[in-house]
Amino acid sequence: MVPAGHGTTARAALAESIGTFALVFIGCGAIVVDAQTGVLGPVGVAITFGLVILVMVAAVGHVSGAHFNPAVTLAFLVSRRIPRSRAVAHWVAQLVAAVVAAASVGRLVGRDVHLGATLPQVDLGSAFAIEVVLAFTLVFVTMAVATDPRAPRDGAAIAVGATIAANSLFAGPLTGAGMNPARSLGPALASGTFEHLWIYLTAPLVGALIGAAAYGVLRAPEPRQ
Repeated sequence: MVPAGHGTTARAALAESIGTFALVFIGCGAIVVDAQTGVLGPVGVAITFGLVILVMVAAVGHVSGAHFNPAVTLAFLVSRRIPRSRAVAHWVAQLVAAVVAAASVGRLVGRDVHLGATLPQVDLGSAFAIEVVLAFTLVFVTMAVATDPRAPRDGAAIAVGATIAANSLFAGPLTGAGMNPARSLGPALASGTFEHLWIYLTAPLVGALIGAAAYGVLRAPEPRQ
């Protein structure tokens, strides 16, 4: 994973769409498959989300930065690690890909459990706070491995994928472990499940901003030109 990726804006947007599609299709697909078969369980679903992020970060991190998440892109934008035009292209690619992926799950896998839509199983205040903490953790780790020259680059994909898996193991039964407005919006639109969607659209953005600011305090100073 790198701060913005080395591809053109168009190539970066394509990479973001492929990665986000894979995240939603495989991750939410796993939720639907588990609802149908009971084979995966919450641990299997969490590992699936972590693994798909791990492999897609490794595959296209050098092209787009491998955000696959509007909250992560926001963190990079406010930290001045990505230009506004590329951030907008990322957001469009992520959101469109998430909706297409969720619709594809419904078409090819099944429409059980609202296509994997995120729904709180705790009170709304707790759900919002949990989602803020999850996004904070994800962005904090991402900023560390992607923007700090002291951090080892070889383990970036593992670090981010493991963060997704750990967050999902903890919070999947509580909030669905959204962490990502695109991941939540795609199944919501494709299934018509809009209950408490505001939590999953806003809390990750709040957590991302806090995570970016927190790591900004720890990041190594930029080398002088």
